[in-house]
Amino acid sequence: MRAVKTSTLSVLAIALGVVLLVTAALWLGHDGGGTGRTVIRLRIWDASFVPVYRAALDEFQRAEPDVEVRITVVPWGSYQQKLRLDVAGGTADDLFWTNLYTDYADAGRLADIGAMLSPEAVRQWDPGAVEQYTRNGKLWAVPQFVDGGTAVYYNRDLLAAAGIDPAELAGATWDPRGPDSLVPLLRRIAAAGPWAYNAANDFQSLSLPYLGSAGGRFQDGDRYVFDSPQGVDAFGYLVGLVRAGLTPPAADTRSGSDFAKNAFLQGKLALFQSGSFTLAQIAQQARFRWGIAMIPAGPAGRVSTDNAIGIAADAHTAHPDAVRRVLAWLGSPAGNRYLAAGGQTIPAVVADQQLYRDYWANQGIDVSPFFDVLRGPRIASGGGPGLAAALRAIDPVFDEMFLGRIPVPEALRRAQSAAQATAQR
Repeated sequence: MRAVKTSTLSVLAIALGVVLLVTAALWLGHDGGGTGRTVIRLRIWDASFVPVYRAALDEFQRAEPDVEVRITVVPWGSYQQKLRLDVAGGTADDLFWTNLYTDYADAGRLADIGAMLSPEAVRQWDPGAVEQYTRNGKLWAVPQFVDGGTAVYYNRDLLAAAGIDPAELAGATWDPRGPDSLVPLLRRIAAAGPWAYNAANDFQSLSLPYLGSAGGRFQDGDRYVFDSPQGVDAFGYLVGLVRAGLTPPAADTRSGSDFAKNAFLQGKLALFQSGSFTLAQIAQQARFRWGIAMIPAGPAGRVSTDNAIGIAADAHTAHPDAVRRVLAWLGSPAGNRYLAAGGQTIPAVVADQQLYRDYWANQGIDVSPFFDVLRGPRIASGGGPGLAAALRAIDPVFDEMFLGRIPVPEALRRAQSAAQATAQR
């Protein structure tokens, strides 16, 4: 048998390599069944959303049979870290949920949604969500759902035991410098036995609403500005409620804890301030009569935030046209309405939000406080480079502040300095 020449082996090796590369590219872009479909991967952090997304995407695929969307769930605890690594390594999914997008946008890692979709599509979305995902004049995500404003869940039975009509909650006000009706109300509840309220280190549900209701701000542009007289008023008031024994202990409710929510569900907490994201769980698990009220009004009135979750697209996806079609569907009234199914969440398409309200009205639950509070001023939920790292720097300082180990003014100075330094790295 003749030996194959070295030059011939080189040519064969090159040809084989080309074949393997083409085959790999085709495999990565299509499913393994030889259907010829382009496969788009969508990453989310909450498995409970898989059924509603699957229903929406099945309808999409019936109309667009050449595209298949596969859903990957990465739990929240590791989601942000894994996403950072995957984006940096060029292995991110084509589409992924985001609420902390700024670093990726500034680094050129996200597709420009405004350029990808039409202005008519953008005008359908909740204005607050559009504002949240707009940076430097460009839109970086397709809003999917919004949390609505913050409200107060109340246990009717515990209020009745304290001789309190739920209507009294509507007039509750807090003010460390003037007339204050919240503390007397909470003391009446606590005198009947349970914890009254969930004042704690909870960024979205308590820190931001109290800071905003005091007339303060969390950020000015990309600068952190919560170390202010208004910040001292807001956090001093919350810490005072903990010190007065009107809330569960701060050691149990530190950042990231579900202690207060579980205490409410167990009938041990009368008033639980939170967002619409806990509504479905409360509706399923509460074994007592309950309702929803407006948050207390502070010196600057009732001020809430309205956080949104969006879908961002990898700027370097191998399938930009398929990605565009998927995003157009998920951002349309027909595609977004699935997220309201079963009262799952508030769709970002404004025309679909009534579906959510109607669902809960049919369950005998008035969700209007989540919407009514947003008719007033809002406080931004945070943004800018390094926000995730800044929040991680703030949390341990705030935990110590709520534990009473660091005075409020000193804690705010430390936390703001740490946040700013961390964000600038």
